Amino acid sequence: MDFARGKGMSDTEKNEQQASMEELLSTYGQESSEALRVGSRLRAKIISVGKESVFMDTGSKVDGVVDIAELVDEKGDLPYQVGDSLDLYVVSVRQGEIRLSRALAGIGGAERLKEAFQEKIPIEGRVLETCKGGLSVEVFKRRAFLPVSQIDTVYVENPEEYVGKTLRFLITELSEGGKNIVLSRRILREQEKEESRRAFLATMAPGQIMKGRVSRIMPYGAFVELSPGVEGMVHVSEMSWSRVGNPDEVLHTGDEIVVKIIGIEGGPSGEVGKISLSMKQAGEDPWSTVAARYSYGDKLKGRATRCMDYGVFVEIEPGVEGLVHISEMSYKKRVSRAQDMISPGDAVDVMIKEIDPANRRISLSMKDAEGDPWIGIKDRYRAGQRVEGTLEKKERFGCFITLEPGVTGLVPKSRIARFHDPAAVEKKQPGERIVVVIEEIDTDQRRITLAPADSGDEDDWKHFSGESKQPVSSLGEKLQQALKKKK
Repeated sequence: MDFARGKGMSDTEKNEQQASMEELLSTYGQESSEALRVGSRLRAKIISVGKESVFMDTGSKVDGVVDIAELVDEKGDLPYQVGDSLDLYVVSVRQGEIRLSRALAGIGGAERLKEAFQEKIPIEGRVLETCKGGLSVEVFKRRAFLPVSQIDTVYVENPEEYVGKTLRFLITELSEGGKNIVLSRRILREQEKEESRRAFLATMAPGQIMKGRVSRIMPYGAFVELSPGVEGMVHVSEMSWSRVGNPDEVLHTGDEIVVKIIGIEGGPSGEVGKISLSMKQAGEDPWSTVAARYSYGDKLKGRATRCMDYGVFVEIEPGVEGLVHISEMSYKKRVSRAQDMISPGDAVDVMIKEIDPANRRISLSMKDAEGDPWIGIKDRYRAGQRVEGTLEKKERFGCFITLEPGVTGLVPKSRIARFHDPAAVEKKQPGERIVVVIEEIDTDQRRITLAPADSGDEDDWKHFSGESKQPVSSLGEKLQQALKKKK
C-alpha cells in the first residue's frame, strides 16, 4: 500500500490507510519503546564494522551506532567480530538514529544519578585533579571522588597521569541528594577484561599459533599471557627442541614469544581451564629434515650435553642430539666411563655412523672423527724393527707397550724372561720408556707382538755371526782336506 498518496481514494480506503498507519506505529512503538529511552540497557549484536563506528542490531526497526574507540582493547584492536553481542546503553535518540555507548554522559539530575547508581549503569566523567586519597572527577556537572584503589585493577603509583582524561566509572556510593558521590573505575576494568577474555577464549583452538608475553617463570615452566586475563603454560619440555634444564635459561619475565596451543582443558563448570602451550612446536621440528641434511661419514662439530656411564650425548644443532657410545670415544686410550674423558659443554668433533630419523636417533663416533691410527700401520712399522715405547700397564700375561697414541703392542709373559735384566723390567712403572723389537703385526686383529730388544740370546747370536767370516765346513769336507794333504 502506498501511504504517500491519498488522492483518488474513497473514504473507506482512506480509513483503511489510517488504520494501517496507526497499527504500524503501534507495533513499532511496542518493539522500540524500551530501546529508544535514554539510559536503557540493551543487548545488541554487531551487524557490521566501519572505520570509525560499529553498527548494532538493537532488536528494533532502528539500528544502533557505537564509536569503535569505545570497544577497542589496550592495544587498539577490536576484540569482537560480526555476530558478537554486547551490553550497551542508549545515550541519545535523534533523527532516526540510536547512539549507543558503554556509559551515560552529559548533564543529568538527581534522578539520572540515582538510576545510574541503582541499575549499575556506567557514567562518563572527566578527571579534574588529584586530591587526598584519590582523584576528583566531574560527572553530570557534579564533583565526585575516585579512591586511588579504584583507579585500576593494579595499584597506581602516579594518579597525576589521569588528570584531564575522560573515562568511564560506576557509582558505588550516592548520598546527600547527589552531593556525596564515590566512583570506581576498577570494577569496569575487571568487567572489560572478563568480556575480552571470554571473547578471546571463544576464538581459541588447539593448533593455533599466536604471540604472548611471559608473565611468570616457575621451576617447571613459564606462564604466558595471551590476552588480558588469559594465561597458558609452556612446560620446560616444550620450550625448545634442545634440552632445557631450567626455564630461566631460556626465558625472562616480560619476553614476547610465539607459542602454539597444544591443549585446552575444560574447567569444572564448563569454562576454559588449563591451556597448554609450546614454543618449540611453533617452529619446524629439526628432525623432520635431518635425513636431507646429514649422511653417513659426515664430520661435524658438536657440544656435549649429557654424560652417562655408557657414553655421551652430543648436540650437533639445536634440537638434534646423537649418542657417542663409550666404545666410539677413542682409539688412543681405553675409556671406562664417559665422564673420565669429557664434560657437559665441551666442544666435540664427531662423525656420523648411523641416522634413524623415525626414532630420532643418531649414532656418532669421536674416534673416527679423530682418525684411526691403525690406517697405514705397516708403512710405519715392520717385523724386526727396534722401537721405543711407553709402558701402559702390566698384566699377568704380559706388558702392554704404547708405540704411539692408539697403537699398543704386547710383550708376552714368555718373552719377558728373555730381557737382559728381567728384574729391571718387572720394576718398571706405567709411563716409563722401554725399548722393544717388533716381532709380528696382525692388522686384522689390530695386534702387535713385541719382544725384548736386549735379549742375551740375540746378543750371543750377533756376536757369533760377527766373528764368523766363513761358513763352517762339514765333517766330510774336513776329511777330504786331510787326505789331500797326505798325498
